[in-house]
Amino acid sequence: MVLPNMSLEGKVALITGAGSGIGKACAIALAESGADCALGELPERMANLEPVCEAIRALGRRAAALPLRLPELPSIDAFVAGAVRELGRIDILVNNAGINTPRPALEVTEEEWDRILGVNLKGVFFTAQRVAKEMIHTGGGKIVNIASMNGVVGYYKRAAYCASKAGVVNLTRVLAIEWAEHQINVNAVGPTFILTPLTQSTFDDPTMRADLLSRIPLGRVGQPEDVASAVVFLAGPGAGMVTGHTLLVDGGWTAL
Repeated sequence: MVLPNMSLEGKVALITGAGSGIGKACAIALAESGADCALGELPERMANLEPVCEAIRALGRRAAALPLRLPELPSIDAFVAGAVRELGRIDILVNNAGINTPRPALEVTEEEWDRILGVNLKGVFFTAQRVAKEMIHTGGGKIVNIASMNGVVGYYKRAAYCASKAGVVNLTRVLAIEWAEHQINVNAVGPTFILTPLTQSTFDDPTMRADLLSRIPLGRVGQPEDVASAVVFLAGPGAGMVTGHTLLVDGGWTAL
């Protein structure tokens, strides 16, 4: 028996929120596996993509930096069209971009709710929809949504965030069954709290850090590379029969 390898040679990956943290790690990991990468980031943060593009090109892969403001549909359309124009096609989508504003549920404003659900759920859906239309023309592809462990369990001060990520988990199932006939696999990765520039302040709080670590049986903080490894698997040939699944990268948190 010959098992499929993990090579993504000849594939083109599209990654949202690729300027730092999980998105950056996913982009570089996909390039290391052989994929060319189109990277999306907010227009005001485009400079963050320069070192990511340099790292990808140093691996001998092509890289394109494109602006993206979720959940604005004209921006999504331009982003997807730009990726196809620059790199020719899209074989892999990593729906990574997301936001959070920790707030007690009694204090969440309508503006905060709409903003978080807009980026984390509406943005994920319409980016996947636009990309799927391209994939149908080229014979299929792999979509990996970055959900969260908080899509299946709750945590304090994250009503909007948990609701948005739970939406991503079930949206992933729906897209998987609808698009299976087009040979598009749709899966999600559900990370625990991951140490990134955006979450550094959370881990700098000794009380918060101790609480988080007490809930993770493996006893360590998650790293962006932990998530990127799961993404590469789901984007590759080894996951050809996996669809509609959320792979929890949570150190055992949800097993308790």
